[in-house]
Amino acid sequence: MSGKNDKKPFGMRDKLGYMFGDFGNDFTFIFASSFLMVFYTNVLGIDPKMVGILFVVARIVDAFTDIGMGRIVDRLPASKDGKFRPWIKRICIPVAFVSFLMYQSVLAPASMTVKIIYMFITYILWGSLLYTAINIPYGSMASAITDNPRQRAELSTFRSMGATFASVVIMVVAPMVVYYTDADGNQIVSGRNFTIIAGVFAVLAILCYILCYQMTTERVEIKKKDNGKMPGMGETVKALVSNRALLAIIGAAIFLLLSSLLGQSMNNYLFAEWFKDTNALSVMGFVGVPTSLLLAAFTGKISERFGKKEAGAAGMLFTGIIFVLLFFFKVKNPWVFVAVTFIANFGMYYFNMVVWAYITDVIDYQEVKTGSREDGTVYGVYSFARKIGQALAGGVSGFALSAIGYVSEPGAVQTDAVRAGIYNIATIFPGVCYIIVALILIFAYPLSKSVVEKNGEILAERRKEGTS
Repeated sequence: MSGKNDKKPFGMRDKLGYMFGDFGNDFTFIFASSFLMVFYTNVLGIDPKMVGILFVVARIVDAFTDIGMGRIVDRLPASKDGKFRPWIKRICIPVAFVSFLMYQSVLAPASMTVKIIYMFITYILWGSLLYTAINIPYGSMASAITDNPRQRAELSTFRSMGATFASVVIMVVAPMVVYYTDADGNQIVSGRNFTIIAGVFAVLAILCYILCYQMTTERVEIKKKDNGKMPGMGETVKALVSNRALLAIIGAAIFLLLSSLLGQSMNNYLFAEWFKDTNALSVMGFVGVPTSLLLAAFTGKISERFGKKEAGAAGMLFTGIIFVLLFFFKVKNPWVFVAVTFIANFGMYYFNMVVWAYITDVIDYQEVKTGSREDGTVYGVYSFARKIGQALAGGVSGFALSAIGYVSEPGAVQTDAVRAGIYNIATIFPGVCYIIVALILIFAYPLSKSVVEKNGEILAERRKEGTS
């Protein structure tokens, strides 16, 4: 990496712009993670097992598209707008439009064959191709905005705040729009409203992407070793599979996404069936805001004092234990459940706040080991791991709902046994997964506070030598 150029210095404009990038991402990603299965099962009437198969197939495709996109980003030269930013401008409209296409309620009367084919085509086009083409450059862009570790941690925090704000908008507004109560007090899904809210979120995603493109600046150039030549794919794969930090964070990401996204997906069924109160679901979506704002003020100090690995492990263990306790206590009051999960999620939210700074640490670790910096490729591998967690969450949700006897028909009334099964899945499964993330950080992830500081000193010395 070269030194900074003469562009305007890093500041709040970059942090807010980077925040808007994930705001845009999650208007489609979180909406799909939390509500797409509900649309497929309750509006289109598709068997949840088939939805689970879709998610698994899509992740197989992602194995090629995520890593392939990372290689493309690393290989192509930078333009006047930078190396990563142009992709945001190119892809923002297509990714939002295809997201909207996934939620077309007019297909409800079509044959099951037509609905399944349409589901596969639109979901894979959105998630495996277009979302990949915008998310990997966006995620890789942090290392080009600044090479300062503290500033990168700030970008990670603001990115997580963007995801939180998007999640709040989605989880507060969507339940109020897509659900209505019938004469018997059951929560019914409106297919027409699903399509409308998907269109609104698509437009908001485009606006956020444009703000990200306009407000961020790439000021750090990525230099290649060996006269500009990148390592071959075989050499890169060998280096990646020997990167213990990358393998550990991949494992942590899979279980984190599996637990948090499964929880978000199951909460729709939990509040509609177990608590019979989707208003509480909207409130639960909102409580992420004060959690994020409180943590945003302290994540830097916590990370600096204790280290990201150490604080992240403690936080995930705390969250996991509380979810396990919720499983045993079988809470009946939705507001008690919301209050307890609000407290529990402080640990998980801290890890989410700094997880992108973990990735820049992993990229630095890779550079220390190999002498080559491949931000896009490393981020592509990590992105694929996150999508595995997303797919597993959707797949497990679908298979679990099918296993407990959930009836996926518009207006269907579930039995008490099914409702109890939903509660169990929504509590014990995330709890165990959060605890596994903590154990991975403790025993497998090598980048402790002291190691991260040492790697920073090594790279600073190398760059100093390269410019002398």
